[in-house]
Amino acid sequence: MRLFMSANLIFLLMALAAGISIPTQAGINAQLNLFTRSPVLAATVSFAVGTLTLVVYALLARTPLPSPESLSGHPWWVWTGGILGAFFVASTVVLAPRLGASTMVVLVLAGQMIASLLLDHYGWLGYPVHTVSVGRIAGVVLVCLGVVLVRWF
Repeated sequence: MRLFMSANLIFLLMALAAGISIPTQAGINAQLNLFTRSPVLAATVSFAVGTLTLVVYALLARTPLPSPESLSGHPWWVWTGGILGAFFVASTVVLAPRLGASTMVVLVLAGQMIASLLLDHYGWLGYPVHTVSVGRIAGVVLVCLGVVLVRWF
């Protein structure tokens, strides 16, 4: 209950919409794969449309370009998010028609929860440190049990 009172409702709704977009995007891209006959090409088209959407938004919002100086001096890995995104999108193109939306999403969620515990506990990638607790581990275990229930029942 405290989550809904402490967080801005718009951000909670935005997170819910992002969650809705995962199986929806995977289904759309899996259908695109039927036409392109290539998971990589389907993912490429998806990224191209997404890139175009972001460019149009940036232009409409008049987002200033960063200076060359502000782009240097960062760890090399800050530029790798797109690689992970490409892996995710290409994977869901392959997985969605084979596993179904529910199984795919719950496995993705289990992976996200396990990674989130580690990222939070150690403060990796700039996350604030949130020490692993019994309650947090129990939450991840319940999600993993959900994987079993969704997959086999």
